[in-house]
Amino acid sequence: MGRFVKLQSPDGHAFDAYLAEPKGVARGGLIVGMEMYGINSYLTAVCDKFAKEGYLVIAPALFDRLVPGSILPYDDAGNRRGKELSAIVDHELTMLDVETAAARVRGAGKVAIMGFCFGGTVTWLAACRTGVDAAIAYYGSNMCDYPEESVRCPVICHVGDLDTAVPPKNVAAFQIKQPSVRWHVYSGAQHGFDNQTRLARYHGEAASLAHERSLDFLRGSIG
Repeated sequence: MGRFVKLQSPDGHAFDAYLAEPKGVARGGLIVGMEMYGINSYLTAVCDKFAKEGYLVIAPALFDRLVPGSILPYDDAGNRRGKELSAIVDHELTMLDVETAAARVRGAGKVAIMGFCFGGTVTWLAACRTGVDAAIAYYGSNMCDYPEESVRCPVICHVGDLDTAVPPKNVAAFQIKQPSVRWHVYSGAQHGFDNQTRLARYHGEAASLAHERSLDFLRGSIG
């Protein structure tokens, strides 16, 4: 089990982050970008799982600049509020917080970022705007809105072919602009297919395969 810690960005912003430490020597550092619902039990479970695989994992609270401690329910109200917050985030400041989180785990070696939904968009932007060494985007809700960015590290993406937030046509258009980015598309999977707490969206086969592919990618990219 991990714990919450406090971080402070260069502009003085203090924010929470969930830190999960491996047993023994770490393979590398891993930032986990949250869904728009916040650092909830699903996200901390993701962090703990990758810590067990040997990574020093940190999940920054990326809405703390707007609503400190925000954790939203998986219902219509939570969905609306999450979209509202996602729409007004200043990603220049988000990148400061990502870089601060990266510095916290940089002692473990190379650092990757992996994000889900809103955090998938953050992951793509971090791959283009920060010094992370690798990136894994799970169904980045708005990442296809940024096809002109210049990517600085290896990137893989996971998305379901039934995803309405990241539909196949958007993925295809993005791939034309960013041919170096590898997409894994999962048949029959919806947006949020990795989240086992949302049974209506969870797709066990896709989640398991995406996890194995992510681990292989991390081992080859950061250790």
